[in-house]
Formats: sequence, structure tokens, C-alpha cells
Amino acid sequence: MARMYGKSKGKSGSSKPVVKENPSWVSHKAAEIETLVAKFAKEKLSGSEIGIKLRDQYGIPSVKAATGKTISTVLEEKKVAKELPQDLLDVIAKWVLINKHMESNRQDKTAKRGLQLTQARINRLMKYYKGTGKLAQNWKFQSDRAGMYLE
Repeated sequence: MARMYGKSKGKSGSSKPVVKENPSWVSHKAAEIETLVAKFAKEKLSGSEIGIKLRDQYGIPSVKAATGKTISTVLEEKKVAKELPQDLLDVIAKWVLINKHMESNRQDKTAKRGLQLTQARINRLMKYYKGTGKLAQNWKFQSDRAGMYLE
């Protein structure tokens, strides 16, 4: 995704392999991978952290190639998914950090601008997830309860 408020393109990062089938050297079966995903979710790991752990420690390059389902789909089926999507939780965590900084540094205009941009990003994500049905239509971001969303 390109940056909204900067000049850089935002294209850095690794790219996925072109072949979307499970490699022959993966020894884990689909059911085993799904139980591992559920186990790591109960340990309070996010979806991206689960994918990294499966890749680095278990040699599973892609959960989707191995099981035919994404990590978030597996979490929903096992009923261990969080009530809010992970990207929305990450932006709320950033908002909490900036807001905490602003309490002790009232004159920091750059942080104030960052808080406004983060609030706008939260609103855009809320609008998107309400449209796709992942959030209830009456759900609102309450700044006084922001820390509770992260637990």
C-alpha cells in the first residue's frame, strides 16, 4: 500500500512465491497446521505472528497453500478469533501510544498531527469493516475505552 501523506511509494518488503501450491518438503498435514494455529491464537499471538512462527519454527511457508484456508479463516472456524480485525487493533494501539505521549507533551504539534492522522485511519478502517460486515453497524471507537480493546 502506498503512503497517504508521504512521497515514498511504500513498495519495500518481501514478495510471495509465484507458485501457490504446498511444497513437497512440508511434512505437516492440514489438520495439524490448523491445531497449531489455534494453539498459538490461545497464546495471544496475532495472525501475522502465527504465520511467522509457523514459517520459522515449523517450516510451513504458507498456511493457505497447505490448508487451503487463510489463518484468519482457521481462527474463525476454531472460534478463537478476536472480535476486532488485527489491523484495526494495531492502529488503535498506535493511537493509545500517541495519546499517552500527548498527555505529558501538550505542545508537541507533530504528535498532535499524528494523532489526527491515526484517528482518520481508524475511521476509514471502521467504515470498511462495517461495509464488509466484520464490525457491527452500531460499533463506535470510544477513546476512553481504547485500552480495553487491546487486552
